Amino acid sequence: MAVSPLAATPREQEPPFYQSVGNECTMFEQAFRQRLPLLLKGPTGCGKTRFVSHMAARLGKPLYTVACHDDLTAADLTGRYLLQGGETRWVDGPLTRAVREGGICYLDEVVEARKDVSVVLHPLTDDRRLLPLERTGELLEAPDDFMLVVSYNPGYQHILKSLKPSTRQRFVAMSFDFPPPGVERDIVARESGLPAERCAALVNLAASLRAMKGQDLEEGVSTRLLVYCATLIQGGMPVLEAARATLVEPLSDDADVQEGLMEAIRATFG
Repeated sequence: MAVSPLAATPREQEPPFYQSVGNECTMFEQAFRQRLPLLLKGPTGCGKTRFVSHMAARLGKPLYTVACHDDLTAADLTGRYLLQGGETRWVDGPLTRAVREGGICYLDEVVEARKDVSVVLHPLTDDRRLLPLERTGELLEAPDDFMLVVSYNPGYQHILKSLKPSTRQRFVAMSFDFPPPGVERDIVARESGLPAERCAALVNLAASLRAMKGQDLEEGVSTRLLVYCATLIQGGMPVLEAARATLVEPLSDDADVQEGLMEAIRATFG
């Protein structure tokens, strides 16, 4: 299955909104300038993908994003021969395009990909910065403005889906988490248009629901879901209906767990 990269971010475009909570922007810039690969670790919906989009636009570099999955192979990243107009032609994958043309290649949830992907990434993540294309006989050297960024959620993966130490130690790594309450409130308010004082209640509720992770929930409420909830409320949907659609149904299919979540929501909003 071929993977299509996202369109390159135009250099004149304003960077997507991202609220920094530490030195992550400086670290990304330094890694880019020093030609170092970057690993982002953190829970679902905490802003990793938005962060990469923001930094690509901020640096004025094309961004090729690949959502990794169980069927993703090395050939999906590097390219393959395809039949076009009666002729067989080589078509670069997103990783190869980024190496040829320069830019940032972002592999989201890289541990979901097949094991042969790591073999392709290893020569790109050391001082060689090479991409061998066995099918074409090419050995591509990454330009100075190429950067490889990968991410995964360490709290969600099991032992059969984790990065090997030999792969992890090829990256500069940063841990992400949900923003502090005041910052998260401002993010939700800015993204949804809901007044900050109303978003504060949602953020407080999220803290209570996140405490249930590992007990009744596999994942806590993401900042993304808070934005969805606030957006529905701002659009006129009743609070409890918006909360059920965004903070309950996406988190669990278990009726008892859902009712427990709704009890916490009613306690917050009445």
